[in-house]
Amino acid sequence: MSSTAQEASAAIEAAEASNEPKVGAKDKLEELCVNTIRFLAVDAVEKAKSGHPGSPMGMADMAFVLWTEFLRHDPKAPKWQDRDRFVLSAGHASMLLYSLLHLTGYPDMTMDQLKSFRQWGSKTAGHPEYGHAVGIEVTTGPLGQGFGNAVGMGIASKMMAARFDTDDPFKPVSNTIYCICSDGDLMEGISSEAASLAGHLGLGNLIYLYDDNYISLDGETRFSFSDDVKKRFEAVHWHVQSIDGHDRNAVRKAIKKAQKVTDRPSLIMARTIIGWGSPKFHGTSRAHGEPLGADEVKATKAAIGWPQEPTFLVPDEVRAEFDRKTKKLAREHKKWDKGMEEWRARNPQLAEEWDRYWNHTLLVEAGKADKATATRELSGQVIQKLAAIAPFLIGGAADLSTSTKTNIKETTNIVRAKESPDKPPALEVFKGRNLYFGVREHSMGAEVNGITLYGPWRAFGSTFLIFSDYMRPAIRLAALMDIPSIFVYTHDSVFLGEDGPTHQSVEQLFSLRLIPNMTLFRPADGAETGMAWAWAVGKSHGPNVLVFTRQKLDPIPRGEGFDPHEIWRGAYVLDRYRDGDITIIATGSEVPLAVKTADLLRGEGLPVRVVSAPSLDLFDRQDIDYQDRVLGNRSRVVAIEAGRSAGWYKYVNHDALVIGIDRFGASAPYEKIAEELGFTPAKVAEHIRAWRK
Repeated sequence: MSSTAQEASAAIEAAEASNEPKVGAKDKLEELCVNTIRFLAVDAVEKAKSGHPGSPMGMADMAFVLWTEFLRHDPKAPKWQDRDRFVLSAGHASMLLYSLLHLTGYPDMTMDQLKSFRQWGSKTAGHPEYGHAVGIEVTTGPLGQGFGNAVGMGIASKMMAARFDTDDPFKPVSNTIYCICSDGDLMEGISSEAASLAGHLGLGNLIYLYDDNYISLDGETRFSFSDDVKKRFEAVHWHVQSIDGHDRNAVRKAIKKAQKVTDRPSLIMARTIIGWGSPKFHGTSRAHGEPLGADEVKATKAAIGWPQEPTFLVPDEVRAEFDRKTKKLAREHKKWDKGMEEWRARNPQLAEEWDRYWNHTLLVEAGKADKATATRELSGQVIQKLAAIAPFLIGGAADLSTSTKTNIKETTNIVRAKESPDKPPALEVFKGRNLYFGVREHSMGAEVNGITLYGPWRAFGSTFLIFSDYMRPAIRLAALMDIPSIFVYTHDSVFLGEDGPTHQSVEQLFSLRLIPNMTLFRPADGAETGMAWAWAVGKSHGPNVLVFTRQKLDPIPRGEGFDPHEIWRGAYVLDRYRDGDITIIATGSEVPLAVKTADLLRGEGLPVRVVSAPSLDLFDRQDIDYQDRVLGNRSRVVAIEAGRSAGWYKYVNHDALVIGIDRFGASAPYEKIAEELGFTPAKVAEHIRAWRK
């Protein structure tokens, strides 16, 4: 044991005799705890020969205070519904989180896991991965995403509180969302978007600790970043404090003060030193993204008075102190359980509703249309039906709900009052279900993920398909986390018309399909639209992208015995077009085109089958026998989709016919675009005749 550890141990023993720790003993024990966090990070990065040691070394003081005195969590019940949420937006500092999870007793985070940092099969990936170990609330790493996720969690918590924190003395929802963010998070544009919405909504349940260390990977932040962060956040209605991030008493006071501010989110600007304690790399970018090196590790341990061996040291008194503090915090869980049990007895109907939110129970009807209708309109109809039976369905748009048709009609909107636009909305307003994300697609995606991760909600965000490019990081992270976020996109092709190539999607469909673990639906009619929504809200475990048209589509002819569950196989043969030598497969708006083309060719005596493929992702998950039955001879297939054609050769042979759009669109009425680009029944039929020859 080091001399520091021995002194702390002796002081604690003396203090225990009087049942009241002395200030000096407390300070020494705290310093021992904080240094344990630092050196677990240092040793893990050094063993892996890879990682970011500097940030955990600098953030250890404030993280220790937060995790042992304020964060309401219970390692024995890591999914406790009203726990506080902790988001490490600065995901490169992952060893800070892993060390805290280990020291506070989370069962997945064993010492062996710390020693396996960044290794194959470990729970300690280079950046925190949701689902790898309990206690990791969200996957972070791409800077700014965690910042937006935490805002989404804050919205989710407010909405639950508005519904269940009634005039009963017990409040089921009282949690706080804590986030540690970095200079890099604040440089990324997504943080500005998310901070703006959080301030606008007055999310007083958010407390962010900003690791203000003046250093990024390439050097000092002065090279590229000179924002007045305090003024910036105050301008978007945040409560801001500035403190010394190594002064643990200052951290305590700042968090307590932030907890009392309930009408604004809080930012605590904590001035820290990256690589704290390293004689050579203290306060330099060299400590940011690579191991200290064996010699500097020795020098740092010597400077701080930490034993050189063993590595991954956790002194007994540190374990005891973390255990004592964690048990104290976990009492909040027991207190909540007791209060919740009594609340349920007093409020049986409300308790039943609470369970309904967390269990996501529903039944969905397939949509219907007997006239030409845009699938965005059909989607809007399905949303209304869903909203009536699924109170946990919420969502909004990036200032485009009138176009995406996503507003829930039988509810209110979460907005500031017209008569007091200078004041954030009252808690009552959060009973609404329509979110106005504003023209902030990037943060909308992260916020939808945060709302989803919170637990009880099925949340969607909507915009035009072309703007999915702004949301790609959030979509990818939803897929990586395997969470059922819903991303709704309309105006799905060149056929949106006059807005022109800047708004017309060409490459987006297949670029989204390339993301693993994600399900994209492009429905062709009401039945497919209804089943797409049913999958997304009630069945899916991973994220869903629902893509709808602006233009009207003719109904698809269906037999009386059609089973809408066929849609969940991803692709299926239309009842009246089962026989033929040639198969036309299409998605979305091109399915009615395929039907009309088949009618033309059948009238000429050419037998043609028609396959609708609303979800190639689901089709990929079917067995090969089913796929072969649907596609038939893969050299005798015509694939039609108003987008890039290359992706279709996964499904058909290279002598098949793929009719796509391998150029940008044009500004014109959609009927003219269809004519010029060959997407009419006559022109497709002509193309097929020429191909057959």
